[in-house]
Amino acid sequence: MKKSFTIIVPVYNEEANLARVGEVLTEYMNGAELETNVLFVNDGSSDKSQEVIEAICAKNKSFNFIEFKENRGLSAAIKAGIDHADSDYVGYIDSDLQTTPQDFDLLLEHIEAYDLVTGVRSNRQDSVVKNMSSTIANGIRRAFTNDGMDDTGCPLKVMKTSAAKKIPMFKGLHRFLPAMILLQNGKIKQVPVQHFPRIAGEAKYHLWNRLFGPLVDCFAYLWMKKKYINYEVKEKSGSLK
Repeated sequence: MKKSFTIIVPVYNEEANLARVGEVLTEYMNGAELETNVLFVNDGSSDKSQEVIEAICAKNKSFNFIEFKENRGLSAAIKAGIDHADSDYVGYIDSDLQTTPQDFDLLLEHIEAYDLVTGVRSNRQDSVVKNMSSTIANGIRRAFTNDGMDDTGCPLKVMKTSAAKKIPMFKGLHRFLPAMILLQNGKIKQVPVQHFPRIAGEAKYHLWNRLFGPLVDCFAYLWMKKKYINYEVKEKSGSLK
């Protein structure tokens, strides 16, 4: 049976980008080897993002959406997408299109052998300050988690849906997805992907939430790691499904 794949697209005030998002994802889906669908998660946008999303979904039955009542953050948007996915695999891409859905295929090549495959942005097209703060934040996070990942902020990831649904999400956890998969004794891999300049809209992250926010989240991760429950069932009676 053909495997299925859900692409989660978190959206917060990206009306200027969304028409292009719809076009690019449609082009990708037309050539995709997997049965692919798109799930927009509108994180309480205050612009006309929802109108554009609904127009895109009306044209293509493979596009669906969730709209939050209020802004809850990127981690909440990713969690909602995972909660509503019923495909074999789930991935996500940012609606700024600084990565390309075509590179999902690079990640999907490895997903059978791994529980999470994440992109690593090569030749990043960001400002010096943004690149430097991300490098520092990744170094701090890697020291806390020992996950071996170089770019957990890369907005291009693929996971086995069964593993993704086991992740206990908290605010800021989108930076710790590989580490959370490791807590499940899962396997992770990183693959170089393309990176492009933002051509519309505004970045939602600045020095504080790119550098100092993740440092605070590291302590939350350490607490969760200490308390995390992980078990495997050896055997069960026949009456249990």
